[in-house]
Amino acid sequence: MRVFGIDPGCTVTGFGVVESHRGRVTLVDAGCIRTKASEPMTTRLHRIYLGLVDALERNNPDTVGIEAIFHHKNAQSALILGQARGVALLATAKFGFEPAEYNPMVVKRSVGAHGRADKKALAKMVCMLLGTQVEGPADVTDALAIAITHAAHYRAQAIVGVR
Repeated sequence: MRVFGIDPGCTVTGFGVVESHRGRVTLVDAGCIRTKASEPMTTRLHRIYLGLVDALERNNPDTVGIEAIFHHKNAQSALILGQARGVALLATAKFGFEPAEYNPMVVKRSVGAHGRADKKALAKMVCMLLGTQVEGPADVTDALAIAITHAAHYRAQAIVGVR
């Protein structure tokens, strides 16, 4: 099963693709879409959309996971993140996906880090699970962690007959 994970953000949106077979995951693709804070928001959101559409077309996933909205320090940053997340959901809808949502604590626990692990600890666990170093910003390893989490949850649901 090929799983696509998304870590949405307005400056950097990470994506990661893993292949899951019998509980083992392997890296297929990973990267990020970068925007500039100096650009108009519409331009930034359009770039995120086009980047995700391209990555989804290239990788032909079976299912998609995305980071759920969680509490933010202030309303402004939550609103901006929500816009990026909305564009990510739109890109997945273009391909008929209804992404599964995972909050950061669930993702951290699913990849073997504790619930309050920092990004460096999460990245280390992701690299260990994939058996390879992952290049790029933390948004990329976060997206891969989401894909790994979704692969595990999807498999567990299939075993118990929920899917």
